[in-house]
Amino acid sequence: VGNEILILGLFAMSFNLIYGYMGQISFGHAAFFGLGAYATAILFREFTAGTREISTGEFFLSLLAGPPVAALGALVVGFFCVRLTGIYFAILTLAFGELLFYMVFSWYSFTGGDDGIQRLLPPPFFRDATTYYYFTLTVVAVAVVFLWRITKSPFGYTLRAMRDNQQRTGFLGINVRLYMLINFSLAGAIAGIAGALWGPFTRSVGPLLLGWQESGIAVFMAVLGGSGFFAGPMVGSIVYTFLQAFVTGFTVYWPLTIGIIIAIIVLFSPGGLLGLLDRQIRKVRN
Repeated sequence: VGNEILILGLFAMSFNLIYGYMGQISFGHAAFFGLGAYATAILFREFTAGTREISTGEFFLSLLAGPPVAALGALVVGFFCVRLTGIYFAILTLAFGELLFYMVFSWYSFTGGDDGIQRLLPPPFFRDATTYYYFTLTVVAVAVVFLWRITKSPFGYTLRAMRDNQQRTGFLGINVRLYMLINFSLAGAIAGIAGALWGPFTRSVGPLLLGWQESGIAVFMAVLGGSGFFAGPMVGSIVYTFLQAFVTGFTVYWPLTIGIIIAIIVLFSPGGLLGLLDRQIRKVRN
């Protein structure tokens, strides 16, 4: 559960770089999560051809393949998407996400098609759940610090300016499309890191990792925790994952449960759980 929280939390934080900081919503962000996962899985498969176990060096090399592949995919998709804003941006990201999903789903000779890629066993040292958890924690912590530095840099404040008023930001002489493309690619790379960690954790990858349903998880986590806060998506990941583990132990109606919770959050606390907590703290101080 801890591994799932960290990986999906990082995925949601990469999505929030587009949603919470740039002010655009992507319904195809899981495509880059899936590209990172598949890049790692395909190298895994090549290194372990036959019955040979993967070495530690090959394991790290496979993981390193995920972020650049995802970033390249985001760069290509973003080149077209940043020309639009609002609902048109969202729909175009969804269209590209479904296009990549269909390519992975249909390319049996390379991706395994709907069967995916199985038996992604990491080296013996990393097969222990606790060991892999601390490894994941280290990687996610480094990625989160990197994200923090981005959001607190002049680049991050430019993103906020674009979110608040894109037209005025352009009047200042800032190339809005270029900044959007760079941010879109950065978000894709971070999602690729999460995807690279996912394959060895679950021991397999499948085309559904690129589907719109997986993109919806990132949206839910960001909204649940609070997209206006840096740690909001990670808080949303904690609540979402624990809640799912708890609810599915009693009933099969998990989609109904999370749907009701998200509806309540949107209607009565649009700032998410951290927004609600922030308001309560301010009331106490006043």
